[in-house]
Amino acid sequence: MNDDDIQQIFFVECDEALEATEAGLDRCKAGTHDDETINAIFRGVHSIKGGAGAFGHEALQAYTHCFENLLGDIREGKVALGSEIIDLLLLANDLLRDHVEAAREGSTAPDDAALMKRLEAARAEPSQIVTPTSAEREPASSIPAADPLDDLDALLDELAGPDGSDHQADDETAAPSAQSEPEVWILRIRPHAGAMANGGEPLLWLRELAAMGGECLECHVNDVPAIDNLEVEEGYLGWTFSIPGSVSRESVEELFDFAGEDVSLAFGSDAALPETRLSTAKEDQSSAPSPTPATAAAAPAESPKSTPTRSSSSPASQSVRIDLNKLDKLINGVGELVIAQAMLTQRLENENLAHVEELAMLDTLVRDIQEHAMAFRAQPISSVFGRVPRLLRELAGSTGKHVKLEVTGESTELDKTVIERLSEPMTHLIRNAVDHGIETPSERTAAGKEAEGTLTLSAEQKAGRIVIQISDDGRGIDRKKVLGKAIKNGLVAADDQLSDEEVNQLIFAPGFSTAANVSNISGRGVGMDVVKQNVKDLGGRIAIESAPGEGTTFTLALPLTLAISDGMIVKVGDQSLVIPLAHVIESLRPATEDIKGLGTQRQMLNARGAFVPVVSLARAIGAREIEAAPSERVLVLVETESHGRAALLVDAITDQRQFVIKSLDAHYRSVDSVAGATILGNGQVALIVDVDYLVQCASGSAGGTALADAA
Repeated sequence: MNDDDIQQIFFVECDEALEATEAGLDRCKAGTHDDETINAIFRGVHSIKGGAGAFGHEALQAYTHCFENLLGDIREGKVALGSEIIDLLLLANDLLRDHVEAAREGSTAPDDAALMKRLEAARAEPSQIVTPTSAEREPASSIPAADPLDDLDALLDELAGPDGSDHQADDETAAPSAQSEPEVWILRIRPHAGAMANGGEPLLWLRELAAMGGECLECHVNDVPAIDNLEVEEGYLGWTFSIPGSVSRESVEELFDFAGEDVSLAFGSDAALPETRLSTAKEDQSSAPSPTPATAAAAPAESPKSTPTRSSSSPASQSVRIDLNKLDKLINGVGELVIAQAMLTQRLENENLAHVEELAMLDTLVRDIQEHAMAFRAQPISSVFGRVPRLLRELAGSTGKHVKLEVTGESTELDKTVIERLSEPMTHLIRNAVDHGIETPSERTAAGKEAEGTLTLSAEQKAGRIVIQISDDGRGIDRKKVLGKAIKNGLVAADDQLSDEEVNQLIFAPGFSTAANVSNISGRGVGMDVVKQNVKDLGGRIAIESAPGEGTTFTLALPLTLAISDGMIVKVGDQSLVIPLAHVIESLRPATEDIKGLGTQRQMLNARGAFVPVVSLARAIGAREIEAAPSERVLVLVETESHGRAALLVDAITDQRQFVIKSLDAHYRSVDSVAGATILGNGQVALIVDVDYLVQCASGSAGGTALADAA
């Protein structure tokens, strides 16, 4: 692993720390935080600072140091955590995210001078200061920098302690008793050769420990060989530090996250600690009082009471970071495996060997592999929802509208590719809701509402799809105004009779806007058409519900994955089509009396007392429809999220199996009624039906042209 690989791991961990920090600050703002919340926020910023120093990101390190100072004062009770301080911390975290992005891209760091002054002023503001509980920790900037090219003797003199001794300190100095100084605990560090090979720098670790208030009691030099036997790649030195009890063991362990097994750590209340390498500690769990994270080593028998310990019953979390390109290749390989398995099944069926026991076993194994492979790419939608608070804060500054955020279902998982492509349409919809939907505080008060608006985000899995709703409690869509603007722009004729849903959908027309003025948020008529196109590209649909004076809800129905799904293969004329199984309720051969005519062109199915439209797939694809009544053919009853149910009329159902989704856009063009294509077991290419579109066009006419063009 080279330095670039290690640095990429650092940036991934930065993202995780930023998400955790923002979540903690949101809890503080909601008043649901505790001391551990503050500690977690502090650890997140501190871990970013440590990595920034290790990789030479000086601007990021300086900013996080300033940020950390205020968090340290809050944690120690020197600064009260009021609403103004919380808002300042949220702004600081936003700027920290910008700093991380600049470091990741190698671009110029953002201007942080003004905000750093505010952070320092918050520490000194008398109104925010409460009675200190402990002495302020020495900032890292006060520690003299050392030149790594200094000779070995000077380096040893600097690190050995104030007296320059290389020998064991007296018991009174090295190991203060628990009775006299209970807040002090002992840490022993011993870097090995691999620590330096991976780009580690022990001096940086020592300075970080000093910044925490640690004091070097001894530098261990017994293993240093004669100069002619010195190997620069090896690690010969070790150190014993006394650490204030206010510093947790976890925060110390985080300093050595990147070192892994190449640094031995020992914790305890006595300076006479054993030197135990991490690998040994893992093999002999009985030597450690409690399990430690990936960078910890075994500890001696008893830890001081002021040092937090972890329950020995809690297993250590284990994970492996995998390059996304490798994961994509795995998913593609699984897709090809599914196709190959389908072809093998088809050939064996042709030879009347479809019931071979091994074939059933293969089918089960392929399905298991597919499910596990897709689970690798599954991520919670919280990664998208987590960016919304910052967006709302920015919009509050530009619009003067303060919006409260309510979130449910943030743990709902879906494919990483869907999540990545969901961010842009979500951003547009939220900006539109705040700018157009939610009224100004004075307007809301006059309407009898709370001055603060409410934006609600929700996500849930339903019928094999993920349904995301974005709701606001604003003024709702003014359909009369929308229709008037659409007529003026020539989008619809003045005598057209449109339903409420059709009027709502006009806001997605390219170039359409009802804003009186153009701002940096909206008004140019771009954005909402991009939303619809992006959702469509994901194989999803977007619906709108709006009530004047009450608010608007956008509902996005998206596939859980873009790779592999289950489907029903049906025969229509000489064509085979695939109906996604997530939409299918049942299949049936209706009785003659269950089919009722509606006008001259439409038929309705009486499905247990409810009438649903019958859509002929043969007519939709332009195939020759067999001369047979619906009662002699098969109806597939399907359901959609926004347009209800319909019965798709087909000639026969030939199979039900997994299929690999291939994008039609990449090989042909986007087709309204087609969600994609797949390869069947016989090698034939089959179109995947866009059920939402066909049900929306219940008569089948609009979908017919599109499918016929693609077929």
